[in-house]
Amino acid sequence: MNAVEIEEAVSQLSTEPFDPEQFPFVFLAAFGNKEATIKRLRAGNTNKSDVGGVLQRNNIHIAIAEPGRTAEKLAELKASLMTERQKAKFILVTDGEQIEAEEIGSGEALACRYEELGNNFSFFLSLAGISTVREIKNNPIDIKATSRLNRLYVQLLKDNADWSTAEKRGDLNRFMARLIFCFFAEDTGIFNGTGLFTSTIQKMSVADGSNTKDVILELFRTMNLDPREGERRNVRSWADNFPYVNGGLFASDIGCPRFTRTTRAYLIRAGELDWKSINPDIFGSMIQAVADDDERGELGMHYTSVPNIEKVLNPLFLDDLREQLEAAGTNKRKLFNLRQRLSRIRVFDPACGSGNFLVIAYIRMREIEDEILRRRGEPLTRSAITLTQFFGIEIKNFAAEIARLSLLIAEFQCDVRFIGQAEARTLVLPLHATGNITKGNALQIDWTEVCPAVTVSVRKYDQGTSARRSNLETNNEEWETYICGNPPYLGSQDQSKKQKQDLALAFSGAIKSTKSADYVSGWFIKASQYSKRGGGRFAFVTTNSICQGRQVALFWPAFLGDNLEIQFAVPSFLWRNLASHKAAVTVSIVGIGVKSNRPKFVYEKNQIQEAKFIGPYLIPDHQTIVSPSRKVLSGLTPMSNGSMPNDGGGLLMSLEVYSDLVSKFPGAARFCRQFLGSHDSINGDMRYCLWIEDEEFEQALSISAIHDRIECVRKHRLSSDRKETNELADIPYAFGERRHGEGRALLVPRHSSESRPYLPSLFVGEDTVIGDSAISMRGFKMWELALYSSKLHLAWAATVCGKIKTDYRYSNSLGWNTFPVPKLTEQNKADLTHCAENILLAREKHFPATIADLYDPEQMPDGLRAAHDQNDETLERIYIGRRFRNDTERLEKLFDMYTKIMTAQEKAS
Repeated sequence: MNAVEIEEAVSQLSTEPFDPEQFPFVFLAAFGNKEATIKRLRAGNTNKSDVGGVLQRNNIHIAIAEPGRTAEKLAELKASLMTERQKAKFILVTDGEQIEAEEIGSGEALACRYEELGNNFSFFLSLAGISTVREIKNNPIDIKATSRLNRLYVQLLKDNADWSTAEKRGDLNRFMARLIFCFFAEDTGIFNGTGLFTSTIQKMSVADGSNTKDVILELFRTMNLDPREGERRNVRSWADNFPYVNGGLFASDIGCPRFTRTTRAYLIRAGELDWKSINPDIFGSMIQAVADDDERGELGMHYTSVPNIEKVLNPLFLDDLREQLEAAGTNKRKLFNLRQRLSRIRVFDPACGSGNFLVIAYIRMREIEDEILRRRGEPLTRSAITLTQFFGIEIKNFAAEIARLSLLIAEFQCDVRFIGQAEARTLVLPLHATGNITKGNALQIDWTEVCPAVTVSVRKYDQGTSARRSNLETNNEEWETYICGNPPYLGSQDQSKKQKQDLALAFSGAIKSTKSADYVSGWFIKASQYSKRGGGRFAFVTTNSICQGRQVALFWPAFLGDNLEIQFAVPSFLWRNLASHKAAVTVSIVGIGVKSNRPKFVYEKNQIQEAKFIGPYLIPDHQTIVSPSRKVLSGLTPMSNGSMPNDGGGLLMSLEVYSDLVSKFPGAARFCRQFLGSHDSINGDMRYCLWIEDEEFEQALSISAIHDRIECVRKHRLSSDRKETNELADIPYAFGERRHGEGRALLVPRHSSESRPYLPSLFVGEDTVIGDSAISMRGFKMWELALYSSKLHLAWAATVCGKIKTDYRYSNSLGWNTFPVPKLTEQNKADLTHCAENILLAREKHFPATIADLYDPEQMPDGLRAAHDQNDETLERIYIGRRFRNDTERLEKLFDMYTKIMTAQEKAS
């Protein structure tokens, strides 16, 4: 369940009669617990409560209190031994009148009336595996509003089939934008009288909804008529109370869908909320999903948190503004110059969605302006910052509408905050020019048409004419442009044909092929082209794959060219939006601008590292690009690819098929071996294969079941379009590529989850065949296992090998062959051997746990974690005499060593 669905379920629970026996189970169901889970709790099989309540392990302990005794019962839950042993995240008590709850980890408490539970649903969202941001938890109105609008939207589509067509869907989206504005306007004083829009609908429309359409059409028509021009002569008296809005919002005649009793009730319920508390940056992102059938199931998942947005905006330009503010002190002239600069800054998001980045940029700039005027001792009556300074491109029509509306809401809220309610009302109507949001495909549009590289006059879009803002004199040639955003990520395998064409068009021949490019790289090359033509800096949140692996050498020379450089970076970190049951995406933030002598900065966790330059791997003061190497540079045991069956299913067998084969044909066992690929080795799956040497072929054929399987392989290879595969039909009993060797081997998966704290590996014997989805290192030395199993090597492999989707993609030619290792003493090797043995012993203690079990970041055994930690301690002291502070420092050392190795080899040759 998503956050919106949970809000609906909890709100419904809080309005129904209190049933003390059913409450715990209905509450748990509201947070997505499956029926089978609830059934086991009811039966007592999994209920571990020791106080007569309901206790779900790793989740919540719920109890029903006697009337008026919720505090005492909560204390009892808190003191319960089972609350602690079962690792409950929450405790909750109710008597049907009062709710009391506490989050165990943080100590945060909740106390409210039972009927107010629906307003406090966000307190418990982590019960559903949803990690919320502070803005949502403290202000759940955004989710409640989204929930009610979503129900209205879906029902309107059901009742108005003609409005669901592609031609009419855009009108429905605009209709919803008008409703949102009206709800906001009636609660903030923009309209005369609180609740004017909702109360008018309620009074003037009949309960069955039959005339609701007519009432709404009359209100919308009225708000487009200017009484100053004498246009309101034929307006109904009950509509004449509404102000003139204009500005394009109500200008076009889009009609109105037909309402029923149900949709009228949904409309009124939405209007009953307190819309003045809406956060435009949050609400816009959630409401954009209402209009998208594919995204409605993810309602509330699109929000990009303010702290994450500020990781882009602060180093891009806001920090510089704040530094100038600090340097200005109380000097009025310097403060005036800074305010003038604010009026010349343009912010451009070419993948703006519902405008989150633009809204936060606007709010932060207004905060700086307010501080300027406070220091100058002047009241703010007009802002020098206009919405026409904010530009965006958005492919979805409704999101573009909401982006414009979100900026208007943000502007009004800032005016109320900094100027005052009365003055803000005089500024907002009639609506004036809002953000310059262009609807279209950002990879097909010429960005200079949206946001001109050299500005003569900033075009005014959408809502009206006069900005009615403070008009500071500006030199139009001095505009500063900052491009920012969070463009879409799509790996090359996930792109449609149309998206691949978009990338080819965006690069326009700048590189030979965009076949392996991530979709986000299209925004980088377009921003690069824009900056080279008209200046400006840009910073994007990006999948970190474009700063790793083979994409670095392929694309970064085109991104930077001769005159651009990386000016700041936030290396890989987990990017979580509002909430999701999916794994968080690992991303980087990269800021690029024209080359300068100014210092560059790498931001990692709570540390800021200054550098002279930053390379495309986002390593301070290192621009080296690592290329694949056929030979091992540091004298390590070579790795090789596993054996490839190319069999059409004839040579490989499941455990069940293998068992059936050897039970019916005992002689077949000598021709079978265990087979392991990446997935098998990590998850403990058992597979087998036929492994027949050339001299054994005739004998193996005498077993009918093996004969049939070999014939299957032969037919498969003959049917291939590849000549090389056809030729393999001459040896249908053998793997297409045979790389099996003697001796024990270390199996290294090619692909593994990035959530694991270490790269996985498996110790296998000589009789095990390693498949081509894995890499084999036969005859390895135990101390080499210590190298491979370290955080140091993980940091290197993650950077130079890159990822496929969200998995590490290990490459022996990039990851192992290039890994820099210092000259090791015999004592070093002995110490590392001991560490590797301890890791293996720690694994053995938990047999038959799989690699997936052992290296689950949440469930990793303490002993295994300690063994790895000791290994990291030992290895890193060999490298620099102490532990590295973070991955950036690890990579700095490794790249420095790699550069020296390559330089020495070049001199030697």
